[in-house]
Amino acid sequence: MLGIAFAMGTPAGGAAPQGGAAAFMNFVPLIFMFAIFYFLLIRPQQKKAKEHKAMIDALKIGDSVKTAAGIHGKIAALEDQVVTLEIATGVKIKIDKPFVTTVVK
Repeated sequence: MLGIAFAMGTPAGGAAPQGGAAAFMNFVPLIFMFAIFYFLLIRPQQKKAKEHKAMIDALKIGDSVKTAAGIHGKIAALEDQVVTLEIATGVKIKIDKPFVTTVVK
């Protein structure tokens, strides 16, 4: 009985299956999925974050900006991480720099 079970488990040539190649073939779909996620999700997000950081670093007094909350205003003062916006004549608010989303032309 053991001989029959052993014979059923081996390929026609009698050699044992190649373990390394079969294991690698199991990972090919995972590698392919990671590549898809990288090019469709991770890379564009990194590019967008880099562009936003460059825009934040280029802010200067007098720029008209829009915040993440939808507030439009003109930059009255800049500090390290804080922007003072003038949203109406004599009305100034302070917001964090990362919340500035757009420089309005």
